[in-house]
Amino acid sequence: MVGLPPNRTPADAVLNVMRQLREKDARWQEGKTWSLVFHAGDEVHHLLKEAYAMFFAENGLNPMAFPSLKKFEAEVVSMTARLLGGDDRIAGNMTSGGTESLLMAVKTAREWARANRPHITQPEILMPNSAHPAFEKAAHYFGLKSVRVPVDDHFQADVDAMRAAVTPNTILLIGSAPSYPQGIVDPIPKLAALAQKHNILCHVDACVGGFMLPFVRRLGYPVPDFDFSVPGVTSISVDLHKYGYAAKGASVILYRTAALRRHQFFVYTDWAGGIYASPAMTGTRPGGAIAAAWAVMNFLGEAGYLEIAETVMRTVEKLRAGINAIDGLHVPGNPPMSILAIGSNSLNVYEVGDELALLGWHLDRQQFPAGLHLTVTPAHAAVADQFLADLATAARRAGRLSVPRLLNSMQVKLATWAVRKLPPNIVSALTAQSAKLTGIGGENEGRSAAMYGMMATLPNRGDIDELVLDILEQFTTVPASDK
Repeated sequence: MVGLPPNRTPADAVLNVMRQLREKDARWQEGKTWSLVFHAGDEVHHLLKEAYAMFFAENGLNPMAFPSLKKFEAEVVSMTARLLGGDDRIAGNMTSGGTESLLMAVKTAREWARANRPHITQPEILMPNSAHPAFEKAAHYFGLKSVRVPVDDHFQADVDAMRAAVTPNTILLIGSAPSYPQGIVDPIPKLAALAQKHNILCHVDACVGGFMLPFVRRLGYPVPDFDFSVPGVTSISVDLHKYGYAAKGASVILYRTAALRRHQFFVYTDWAGGIYASPAMTGTRPGGAIAAAWAVMNFLGEAGYLEIAETVMRTVEKLRAGINAIDGLHVPGNPPMSILAIGSNSLNVYEVGDELALLGWHLDRQQFPAGLHLTVTPAHAAVADQFLADLATAARRAGRLSVPRLLNSMQVKLATWAVRKLPPNIVSALTAQSAKLTGIGGENEGRSAAMYGMMATLPNRGDIDELVLDILEQFTTVPASDK
């Protein structure tokens, strides 16, 4: 356990340690990271830092104390609603990020059902398999049942499957614009019509696409309908710190009417400390995030966002063509914007990812089906050619027989054999040790193909949950060498 140092540490010394530690982080400044960071250039970066710093001490908990933050938030919500086909009836709030926005959409649905469907004792939320896991977190937190259905062959929500899964307990239908794994926009008009038919709510998770799809459409690319222009859509979430290029954490949750948003609020009027009211999950809200979002939206305006979107989409076209031209690789589905995956029918795509990691690239791994994730930002325009060259090299290396790949294959085959032949309790015990066997959290962090390949073979997802919990525990515990 780390304790406070006994004496003051000079500021320069503290900052130098922080800079040294940062050297081990993903190199997003070089365009080598394909998720997590949305960098729109140095000019935007400096504006965000100045705007955030100007309000870094202010607290969005009490808008009466800080009317400036109240104005910023109201205008951010209004500008976002207008961008997404809304009118003056739309109501919403800023949140700390996509997860909080999704939590609020589900919490609102639960409270709406309590008021309008009081006979339902076990409310259900219905979504495709591609929907974000934050909906599972929301169901877990708020005591709801989550129901997932498979996507179709194009990675879209299967409307027929969704229709068949609706029950008298269903209170909310969910679609994505787009989904994170393959970047596909679900058939929102059909899902919203299904929700209307059953007189229930319909949420569109546009956290990653809400500030990109409208401008992609203006550039002439085909974009499916997904926003408040679609009858039956009752709420939309959109992250500002993604393609809105705001500082983290900044997201918006929007509702068709103020009456619906009212179910999101929490108030407690019997506290000795006074009346407590909170529009969303958090109490204290960083004023810097609210101010920086307002600043960047006004700085860029429609023209700025359109210009950035054009740069991103040109890069997407280059990447899509380049990936599909590499033997053994392809882009699954037909993603309409800048979220896409790399798949393969002949190569172990996780091994391709490992080879890319050794070349300095950071890509997320995906499963069901196996893939590598790409979130394309303006920073990737300058490195797209180098990435495609390295991707081709990685694909060639992944196709060759080598000792690490042979060991990876043996581990996956052993796991498959164990699942078929050994008692479940023995398989669970072996799974508990698999983090060590695959090198996760240890000396072999550069390679993860064996872990992902093995995870895909294990039918008991509870064992996988325990494995991930073990890894999470490792990542959130101070290593002995740092104590």
